[in-house]
Amino acid sequence: MRFEHVLVVGAGQMGGGIAQVVAASGRRVSLHDAAPGTVERGLETMRKSLTRLAEKGGPDPDEVLGRVEPADDLVPADLMIEAVVEDARIKEDVFQRADGLLPGEAILASNTSSIPITSLAAVTSRPDRVIGMHFFNPVPVLTLVEVIRGLETSDETAAAITELARDLGKTPAEARDFPGFVSNRILMPFINEAVYALMEGVAEAEAIDTIAKLGFAHPMGPLALADLIGLDTCVAIMEVLHEGLGDPKYAPCPLLRQYVQAGRLGRKSGRGFYDYP
Repeated sequence: MRFEHVLVVGAGQMGGGIAQVVAASGRRVSLHDAAPGTVERGLETMRKSLTRLAEKGGPDPDEVLGRVEPADDLVPADLMIEAVVEDARIKEDVFQRADGLLPGEAILASNTSSIPITSLAAVTSRPDRVIGMHFFNPVPVLTLVEVIRGLETSDETAAAITELARDLGKTPAEARDFPGFVSNRILMPFINEAVYALMEGVAEAEAIDTIAKLGFAHPMGPLALADLIGLDTCVAIMEVLHEGLGDPKYAPCPLLRQYVQAGRLGRKSGRGFYDYP
């Protein structure tokens, strides 16, 4: 399955990155976001990213962006990749509407980092053609794609998405449909424990991140990574893990919740555990 035309729903940090790598592979992309101005901002971010990559021998930015068409609403396509906020009700609405609009043979994929694929598939008439396609931020740079099969995802669908991931220059790895899958079941408790260490005064944010970077050979400390992901997204994922697995160890740290309540969401708001002028 070639997927000549891909609909990307959500033009934020993840959706814009996904649209960029899909367009760079030679495919036509329709990019939709319900929030006013988000598609335009996404396109500008893509241009900056492509310009940096072009300086290192990457594709021509104008050529890639020429394949990305803003869309006022969902449009028919061979594949939908949903990348809206980590809210089950909003995602289910997107999948329900896409199911009624996209051709019967089209695949509906979600970039969700924690919400069960089976629950998204259940609101459609094609659960065999619903799958998780979890990219990592920044999408143009990181090569992993976590492929998550729902209860009824067909072998054909999984094979087609795995092949697409490779064609996009990514490395697919399959995970089962459990809360948080593999990546966030490991990552989020790590971040959460770092926030507890900060809250309890074990060390300052810079020291916590330095210890993680140099001690574990991580490129970024857990608190800086949380700022990059978005603290609201971290809380949402922890809540899915807590509810889905029923273990109190997955409950978000009170300080993490407090920062979100204060609007300190990380890089996207200009302030999280660090300030971003």
